[in-house]
Amino acid sequence: MKFPNDYMERLYGGWLGKVIGVIHGANIEGWSYERIEQTFGEITDYPYFFKHFAADDDINGPALFMRALDDFEPARLTAQEMGHTLRNYTGEGHGFFWWGGYGVSTEHTAYMNLKNGVPAPQSGSIEQNGRTTAEQIGGQIFSDCWGLVCPGDLEKAAELAGMMSSVTHGGDGIRGGRFIAACIASAFVRERIEDIVEDGLPVIEETSDYAQMARDVIAFCKQHPDDWREAFAYVKDKYGYQHYEGVCHIIPNAAVIVLSLLYGQGDFSRTINICNMCGWDTDCNVGNVGTILGVLNGPEGIERKWTTPINDFVCCSGIVGSLNLQTIPQLVTDTARLAVKLNDEEIPGWEDILQDGSTHHLHFELPGSTHALEWKYRGNERILLANTSREAYKGRRSLQLTAPSVFTGTTFDVFFLTYGSPSDFDDSRYDPDISPTVYPGQTVEAWLKLDESVGTGLHVRLFAEDDLTGRRLYSNLFILNGEWQKVSYRIPYADDFIIGKIGMEYAVSGDSSLREKSFSLKWFLDEMKIYGPADYAIDFASQRMEKWNALHQTVSQLTYLRGIWRLEDGRLAGGHGFEPAECYTGSHRWNDYLFRVKLKPLSGDHHSVLFRVQGAMRSYAVGLAPGQTIALHKNFEGYRELESKPFPWKHGIEYEVEVRVQGSLIEVSIDGNAALRFRDEDAPYLRGSIGFGNSGGSRTAYSSYQVRSLV
Repeated sequence: MKFPNDYMERLYGGWLGKVIGVIHGANIEGWSYERIEQTFGEITDYPYFFKHFAADDDINGPALFMRALDDFEPARLTAQEMGHTLRNYTGEGHGFFWWGGYGVSTEHTAYMNLKNGVPAPQSGSIEQNGRTTAEQIGGQIFSDCWGLVCPGDLEKAAELAGMMSSVTHGGDGIRGGRFIAACIASAFVRERIEDIVEDGLPVIEETSDYAQMARDVIAFCKQHPDDWREAFAYVKDKYGYQHYEGVCHIIPNAAVIVLSLLYGQGDFSRTINICNMCGWDTDCNVGNVGTILGVLNGPEGIERKWTTPINDFVCCSGIVGSLNLQTIPQLVTDTARLAVKLNDEEIPGWEDILQDGSTHHLHFELPGSTHALEWKYRGNERILLANTSREAYKGRRSLQLTAPSVFTGTTFDVFFLTYGSPSDFDDSRYDPDISPTVYPGQTVEAWLKLDESVGTGLHVRLFAEDDLTGRRLYSNLFILNGEWQKVSYRIPYADDFIIGKIGMEYAVSGDSSLREKSFSLKWFLDEMKIYGPADYAIDFASQRMEKWNALHQTVSQLTYLRGIWRLEDGRLAGGHGFEPAECYTGSHRWNDYLFRVKLKPLSGDHHSVLFRVQGAMRSYAVGLAPGQTIALHKNFEGYRELESKPFPWKHGIEYEVEVRVQGSLIEVSIDGNAALRFRDEDAPYLRGSIGFGNSGGSRTAYSSYQVRSLV
């Protein structure tokens, strides 16, 4: 397979369309056509605006399920490995999905089946769960990613979508996933929306209810081409909710997707507005058609009224916290890397960007991209951020920043979020828990250039801002001019510092005669990168409980699998669960590091620290264990012991546990004394975050921890 020449741009359009569609429909999800019409009339814009949109299951699924291609060998991927992926990135009973009850929520049902030993694809099948549960909408709404990694290859896209959908669904629940993935794959190579819809049909059984519905809607649209409302009346009568059981059946919503695609006539805005006005499961339906139309038209075919409010920002709610705060260009890069791996084919002209290992890489090569940069100006004027081809340090594009009205002495910030707490969002939606994406010890660099028409100086300092206190760490001062200039800053070691923002603080200098005169300021930003190892320490007495809502309250910077985790007397206290109770922080990218933790066993026999955590199903744990031992375990769908040695630990005594991981070598000491040394030669985990855990009803208190690089 050969990637289309404009694959990256269309891929960006697809992810933009997905996120736009989900946000467009989010706050009217479940509304009827009549209620929407009475409330809004003709929808032409977002019904609601968000300062930052919180996580949604429609984005969680495609953003995280595609990681199966990273964790396993794509050519030999199985439904069982897809099931592993689902459990690996999902916290139990919270976040990611709608946890509506066994036999009610399809994903909840499949998760519990998998957990209790029912393998995929039986876990999602009609035979296991019944037709009503198996044929709800989830297989359709999570399948965008498979079309995005298979441009033009409809069969492969449908095969992957069907495999993933089979973990949670059966029957038409699987067919919907195959249909959507095939349509997205088709949109990379087709020009007419009618052809795209037709391309989705051969990958599902011709005699199925799903295929019959699609053919009926297509036929009606051909006979009545001028009025989508007439077509929706037909859909509501023949395929409405009244004909199907369950909370959100796939057939009515798939009919709305087909209808809106055909009546939208390939126009992005018209299509997503029609889809939203039909009602029912709006965020799911508009998200799917948004992906298809985004790929078909590319980013330049999407009006700025849709892209500007979201500003490339994406939030997810899996349990790997450093994957929960992203940007759409980051998702595009990750998707493209997986597409390269899947198809064993390079994307010409993008090799350097796809092979870059930086934590963040703001390259602006995607038309219109902003990488979720924001501004804070201590006056009343906006700072305008615009992707431009006028200037570039590297490649073809950069970000142009314009302050329309400034004076000598004006100061302002340009930054992006590297951590998110409740105050950054309007709601909790699917319970996001976030770990920082940048840490003390890492290096920030960027290339800046002052527009040649500007006759004044612009001073800049890079900064890292603590989310808990607002305190900033600053670089040296740089003075910009009309040439591209590199500015860089290695963030120093810091205690109790959660980096919530990375940015640039600007100050306007110049002739004092300009002080009372307003003037416009313009400059350019390109190739901003953050890279390097972490070097920091946290005392839990400095942390806070973050209240998202009455039921969702978590410790700052931590995500959790299960258990009750709280701050008590300045310590992280938690566990309580008879199954492994775990919480995590740090980056999934970390490789070789030292992890030092002070912990106190309060009750029970299992008190651990976790490292190289790659999710709920993949990690190492070492800690105080039954029989007065210290034990090292490896988790792959359940922990197994690698090594243990006697250690006479006692409840109520604080111990300092230190773990050093270099490549496959694991070294553990307690209170400065060597305890375990083990080399894992059996598919070792070479990267991953850190965490805390226990089991068997144990309770543990953790007072502090430290992370230092061994590179």
